[in-house]
Amino acid sequence: MRYSLTILIAMMIICMPMLAQEGELKLLDWRPVSQMVVKETKIMKPKFPVIDIHNHLGDLAQTAHFLEEMDQAGVWKCVSLDANSADDFLQGASPGVAKVSKERFLLFFRPDFSKIDESDFGKKEAKRLEEAVRMGVRGLKIAKTLGLTYRDKTGKLVTVDDPRIDPIWAKCGELGIPVMIHVSDPKAFFTPVDRYNERYDELGAHPDWSFYGDQYPAKDEILAARNRVIARHPNTIFIGAHMGNLPEELGKVATWLETYPNFYVDIDARISELGRQPYTARRFFIQYQDRILFGTDTPPNAEAYRIYYRFLETDDEYIDPAAGHHLQGRWMIYGLFLPDEVLEKIYYKNALKILNNFK
Repeated sequence: MRYSLTILIAMMIICMPMLAQEGELKLLDWRPVSQMVVKETKIMKPKFPVIDIHNHLGDLAQTAHFLEEMDQAGVWKCVSLDANSADDFLQGASPGVAKVSKERFLLFFRPDFSKIDESDFGKKEAKRLEEAVRMGVRGLKIAKTLGLTYRDKTGKLVTVDDPRIDPIWAKCGELGIPVMIHVSDPKAFFTPVDRYNERYDELGAHPDWSFYGDQYPAKDEILAARNRVIARHPNTIFIGAHMGNLPEELGKVATWLETYPNFYVDIDARISELGRQPYTARRFFIQYQDRILFGTDTPPNAEAYRIYYRFLETDDEYIDPAAGHHLQGRWMIYGLFLPDEVLEKIYYKNALKILNNFK
């Protein structure tokens, strides 16, 4: 009898957590509400004007709306990285920007790598870039497909340092325009999507963002090819999108900044990574304050911008960064409380230095 009662009590203890919920809870559905009570600073506008150097405005149909959001959030200028060489998108985009505000919206040109097999591809695309700059373009944008998935007609992967592209990099240096270069993706995207993957939720929502497997090159190989291009073209400024595409290893990013004086980084869509290492990130931002640019990678939205401001300007704790872009990981971030002289450079002064064509 004694043993039966002991067993009954043990079973009740084991079953109690199960009785507290209805059915089974899937990890992807788990959205815990924090009980933490800490200071929350509301920042409606930043301390200084802002240049958002990394954004996507698509077909520019909503530029008037975007301008309203920018005004609410204190954003001075916004760069759209969607002026594609393909299909002559720029022909329609440039007048569209000018109609709303050519002073507030800037365009970056995207090369058409589908033509890379054509003879003199690099020279032809460099000429199109030169024409685009005459139309008002202020930079070049490279998407992550280069070096990751794009292949030429022979089936060979087109690497970032493919010599056929060299005339384009060189032309950017000649024209004095920067290259916004996004190659590879978060480290977790190159690892198995299993219980050890820290961005399991994000990859569950976007399975096509997983680049794990033999059909993809290693992340380190892609970044090494990018760095060879940066070294080969010292007169061209390169902006490493998403904190140089390695926010998880700021020590390595620092090494690149020390090695390549023509290399800059932006913070777009990576405050979730930076904010979970606030001490390291703060030291990094202060040390490399002349080489860091502000960007969001999120269509202009006043509330999204304000999360960035809170991260950069305050010492707030346990900030949920998801609304600044989207859910990237199951962690909160902490403010960097940067000095004003650092904020001013990151918000707009460093961008002005690079985008010298509209000073």
